[in-house]
Amino acid sequence: MQLTGSEIVIEVLKEQGVDTVFGYPGGAILNIYDELYKHSGEIRHILTSHEQGAAHAADGYARATGRVGVCMATSGPGATNLVTGIATAYMDSVPLVAITANVALPLLGKDTFQEVDIAGVTMPITKHGFIVKDVNDLAGTLRRAFAIARDDRPGPVLVDITKDATADKCNFKKEKPHEPVRTGHFLPEDLEDAAKLINNSKRPFIYLGGGAVLSGASAEVTALAEKIDCPVCDTLMGKGAFDPWHPLYTGMIGMHGTKTSNLGVSSCDLLIALGTRFSDRVTGNTKKFASKAKILHIDIDNAEINKNIRSDRHITGDLKAVLNALLPRIAERKNPEWLAKINEWKKLYPLKYDKSKLTSQYVIEALDELTDSEAVITTDVGQHQMWTAQYYHFLRPRQFITSGGAGTMGYGLGAAIGAKVGVPEKTVVNIGGDGCFRMNMNELATASRYNIKIIDIIINNQVLGMVRQWQTLFYGKRYSQTVLTDKVDYVKVAEALGCKAYRITKRKDVKNVLKAALEAEGPVVIDCVIDPDDSVFPMVSPGASIAEAFDEEDLGPTEK
Repeated sequence: MQLTGSEIVIEVLKEQGVDTVFGYPGGAILNIYDELYKHSGEIRHILTSHEQGAAHAADGYARATGRVGVCMATSGPGATNLVTGIATAYMDSVPLVAITANVALPLLGKDTFQEVDIAGVTMPITKHGFIVKDVNDLAGTLRRAFAIARDDRPGPVLVDITKDATADKCNFKKEKPHEPVRTGHFLPEDLEDAAKLINNSKRPFIYLGGGAVLSGASAEVTALAEKIDCPVCDTLMGKGAFDPWHPLYTGMIGMHGTKTSNLGVSSCDLLIALGTRFSDRVTGNTKKFASKAKILHIDIDNAEINKNIRSDRHITGDLKAVLNALLPRIAERKNPEWLAKINEWKKLYPLKYDKSKLTSQYVIEALDELTDSEAVITTDVGQHQMWTAQYYHFLRPRQFITSGGAGTMGYGLGAAIGAKVGVPEKTVVNIGGDGCFRMNMNELATASRYNIKIIDIIINNQVLGMVRQWQTLFYGKRYSQTVLTDKVDYVKVAEALGCKAYRITKRKDVKNVLKAALEAEGPVVIDCVIDPDDSVFPMVSPGASIAEAFDEEDLGPTEK
């Protein structure tokens, strides 16, 4: 049948199972938006307040559901406003398709109004980018985009379409959507080498990353840990892949990880790195990282092997498939002496905070209790993000949605909207700082317009908390441009944008306010005012070994 390019876009979206698109219209993409209008009963469009919010919402939708998130924007500044969201998705391996429109083909390259080479701009931060200039190429390109976004290590794909290609007609034939592919290039000898390393180890330690979530390998990771009686730590991206109440769990690793995890990795004789990329926030000083251990690295992306940390053995492939093939080759055993040491560290170095006053940690613990650890939590980036990772118990994959690699301030609110749209049956809470809230608070208007029931908790310390913490510890308390004390009233801002709002200034009010927010019908904002000098501990100094993690008790009086 003959269809216009815009009709083809909609038909392929339906073919790929897309039920929601986040975006913002403009001149070059009007043909597609006109077609969306005609299919509003089949594809829901969420009009965000800014294109960056659309990208973050599509990202949050993808992380919460495991499906491909879709966002749209017009040419020029509309397209460039997506860039931060695309980069955020790229760094955290999020399947995303960003559809943009450009000026008509005869006008390309002539500095036409709102013309930007968005495919060129986004080349370093996408798995692939396309520009469609001929309507005959459109359906095939869109299908390839969804396949690329989903296959192997997921990631964002950009499809830029010239305006004339959205208006021209060609023949279109429906196709069944492509099934996701998770490749594995491992051989039996790879598995035998890995099994030999594991079977010969005396002090193994599992280091778990986001690949465990993306591959759906939670059961296999747990089976491995229990079979070899091995402690397990995780990264921000790996949260929820291993039961936080399991006796083998030691907490997060890295700059703000637990001392137990950091000491354990520094003392083990085999580090089993599963679906992870050895981020600098995890390793600290790479020359001292796991220096007593042999390293077994399993990851789907061969580019990550030996990139940051050299491995003794590695297997490239989908983590779930690799572990299923590896588990029968591994001998079951117990490690009583090793686990006794791990448990000793757990008792010596528990996470702790000041319980005499209102703190972010207490708010997060109360939220954890009142939601039975079942809420989907999004965060922005900073101290509140680390406190959330430390004090909320994530029971399952896709429950913790945060910007790990890019560290994008302003990410959480858009991501919360997308997550709630994707999993409407779940309680969705965004935890952000006041600095982050200022960046994308306009998306509260989106939440109120569609009556999307999210809770946005502002950890309001009137400073850029994480930067200030570094200034306190390493810059002689010179607080250059990190103080946010001014006349902004976040409760009034939230109410003006159509949300219910509360302010907490006392510890005794926390649970009552959280209960009211959880029972409310629409979006709720909670302005939680805490001490500007509350800090995240433990911490590893830049350039130090993770074994040198310190907490507040390790600091002298001049450093506090």
